[in-house]
Amino acid sequence: MFRRRTETATEEPPQPPEAGKTTKTVGKGRPTPKRRDAEKRNRQPITAPKTRREALRRDREQRTRRPGNAKQIREGIARGDERYLPRRDKGPVRKLARDYVDSRRTFGEFFMYLTILVVVLSMVAPLTVRIYLQTFGLPVILAVIIVESVVISSRVKKLARERFPDESTQGVGIYAVTRSMQIRRLRMPQARLKPGQKAEI
Repeated sequence: MFRRRTETATEEPPQPPEAGKTTKTVGKGRPTPKRRDAEKRNRQPITAPKTRREALRRDREQRTRRPGNAKQIREGIARGDERYLPRRDKGPVRKLARDYVDSRRTFGEFFMYLTILVVVLSMVAPLTVRIYLQTFGLPVILAVIIVESVVISSRVKKLARERFPDESTQGVGIYAVTRSMQIRRLRMPQARLKPGQKAEI
């Protein structure tokens, strides 16, 4: 019996490239994009913040990305350096409001101390004094501060419109009133002027 021999397929060894011929490498199948085209695709449109909260958030993010360490940023804000100030403190109008408030004593900056004093006296003073303090103490303080705040707001707005007619004065009245309610040594940016010192504006 003759045994049928099965034909086995043999793989041909790879042939070396012939002389004078170069092998081509298969590429990506698409051209490499130019640098300006890649940058254009990565560039996102800048949109204005829709709310005040979003504007403050963006402002904080920009300040954290700003060169310099935390100490330099704090010192810059304390000095009133425009590069480090948050949006609500920037601009000549806000600087004018700060100088106006800092150049005078305000009843509002003593509000915390006066409130504590009234509360303490209401507990330890004689009965007659306690009755008057509990009845008129805080209401009188609040009434004086409200009147003072209205005066400060109106004067700062008027002065800002006169000195900077091309600048927006929106919110500057509230800004000045809020600063007048803060304890002087805790104000940020720090006060440049002492009480009674004329503002150079």
